[in-house]
Amino acid sequence: MSEAHSHHQARAAHHQTHGVLTARAAMASVTMAALLVLIKGYGAWATGSVAMLGSLADTGLDLAASLVTLFGVRFAAQPADQEHRFGHGKAEALVALFQVGIIAASAVAIFFRAVQRLMTREATAHAELGIAASVIAIVLTIGLLAYQRFVIRRTRSVAIHADHVHYQSDVLLNAAVIVALVLDQYLGLAGADPVFGMAIAGWLLWGAWRASTAAIDQLMDREWPAEKRQRFVEIASRHPELKGLHDLRTRTSGATDFVQFHIWMDPQMTVAEAHDVTEALERRLAQEFPGTEILIHIDPEGQIDHPGNALVEADEIAKLKEAR
Repeated sequence: MSEAHSHHQARAAHHQTHGVLTARAAMASVTMAALLVLIKGYGAWATGSVAMLGSLADTGLDLAASLVTLFGVRFAAQPADQEHRFGHGKAEALVALFQVGIIAASAVAIFFRAVQRLMTREATAHAELGIAASVIAIVLTIGLLAYQRFVIRRTRSVAIHADHVHYQSDVLLNAAVIVALVLDQYLGLAGADPVFGMAIAGWLLWGAWRASTAAIDQLMDREWPAEKRQRFVEIASRHPELKGLHDLRTRTSGATDFVQFHIWMDPQMTVAEAHDVTEALERRLAQEFPGTEILIHIDPEGQIDHPGNALVEADEIAKLKEAR
């Protein structure tokens, strides 16, 4: 088996694992959201609480978002084809932005319902039913969050991350519902329920803002974090034949990282010798950065084709080699 074929198989296996894990996480979210809609629907009907109603509305939108996420991660897991040569990974970022829109719409609706409730001074009832529904929701959501964290660590999926942010807010939302019902019905603090509803709306908007950043970064092909780029350069610098590295460009799309850069080689090398060096360098980098597609351009030592784009200068490699 050729080394190039082996690298391709490793990337394909990484991509397949990503697809399986994200699809399972999305299916878990769909199942959880459907169950919570039933529980909270009964709680909102029994109590008349606006905070509980807000929690129900949020979970109903969770269900819609999770269904879209399930479709999105399955589509993103499809391999590259003739029309999408870089794969379908950015579908995850689009799904994440869709979720952000749903979260924001939910927050606005909850806020206006809370204002209406505050003005009319409607009373809540049967707080014990709403509290029980919220406790059950918290326990189930904590279990889902634990599984999502496991999948995010393995896949770095922005779609599952957006879902995770949403369900994190659900835990606080359900806790706020419990506090609101206790204050409003048991302690007689009129207005506590709609005020908590407004606070929940504000928290959801903040969560939407946080969830949008990673998705936008992928769609805009944002560079890797500085620490990851530095680690990449340090590993590349260990190759004895590498004279310098410049014009490093990085981005992420779904499960796949993409890297391209120029390297300095001895101009007296033959094409075959230079090819062997780049193959060895790719193998080393693939071991440290699995699932990464690497494109290397060879330059004669000292040449920089695009000085304005030389984000990592060649002397950085020299300094790292001297330090060793």
